[in-house]
Amino acid sequence: MSLLLCLMLFSSLSCLFWYSFLNQTLHLQKRPPDVPQRNISILLWHWPFGRSYSLAGDKCLEMYNISHCLLTDNTSDFATADVVVFHHQEISHGSSSLPLHLHRPASQHWVWMSLEPPVNNANLAQFNGLFNWTMSYRRDADIPIPYGKTIPGGEEHSFKAPANHSCLVSWVVSSYKPQQARSSVYQSLKKYIPIKVYGRWTKEMLSDRKLLATIANCLFYLSFENSEARDYISEKLWRNAFQAGVVPVVLGPSRATYEALAPPGSFIHVSDFNSTANLAAYLKLVAADRKKYEGYFQWHRTHAIKTYTEWRERLCQICVKYPNLPAKQVYQDLEGWVSS
Repeated sequence: MSLLLCLMLFSSLSCLFWYSFLNQTLHLQKRPPDVPQRNISILLWHWPFGRSYSLAGDKCLEMYNISHCLLTDNTSDFATADVVVFHHQEISHGSSSLPLHLHRPASQHWVWMSLEPPVNNANLAQFNGLFNWTMSYRRDADIPIPYGKTIPGGEEHSFKAPANHSCLVSWVVSSYKPQQARSSVYQSLKKYIPIKVYGRWTKEMLSDRKLLATIANCLFYLSFENSEARDYISEKLWRNAFQAGVVPVVLGPSRATYEALAPPGSFIHVSDFNSTANLAAYLKLVAADRKKYEGYFQWHRTHAIKTYTEWRERLCQICVKYPNLPAKQVYQDLEGWVSS
């Protein structure tokens, strides 16, 4: 009897051992083969707009839980960097120069970075044949870095829009140019409804602390982009409108683009109306109908938004994309891609 028990016990232990071995083998096979297992060194050649942040320590891991990703802004690390990132404005305007005089390692990749629409990206032809990857708000960039994105997962209780508002529509604008589409829409729209305008243009500046609170006093916000460009949806939507808790009236890329990127049913698109008079009439209608107005906030039940404001977080995204980026790609016509 004891011999039988021993045999049964030996058989059970063998099965457990085999199951454990098989489970570990399958686990190793399931691990994505493209996850980088070595540190990727990313050199930021110059800080965008001259505003720098600390890169001491392992920022990608400490701040964003992205491992094997080391950031540096020390240009003496050029020879050992896997990736070198150049922000367009500085190299375009001459405040920074490309290190063409230095020996560039064959395995090193250069990234062209800009969050500006094509109209603000000048002097691109001189950079043809130099960059391997693009880093932009566009969805088809090699490393997409949008101003914000919609993510699944809403609130347990539906978002309640504030009941009391002191104004109908607000707009924050710093660089007003009469030839822009947003300017002509504003000039026409204000004939039918009052619009409270803030920013450098009206010399009624708002501090970062007061920005969202001031916008929240109104029912609607004009999330008007300065350029109607492919995928260009800036902080005017993600921060100014959504974080303030008001309904955005949008002007920028197509409605289809907003539908693909913004929370469902969250905005009013200027192109839906054949005149600004009709748009104004609709805004008045929604303002007078509490149920209709609150309908623009139902997305909070199923979705949330994430905004990207930190250059360090954007740089860390390079490591997330790195294993699948085309190693031998070179942009021979960078201007053609930017303008497409």
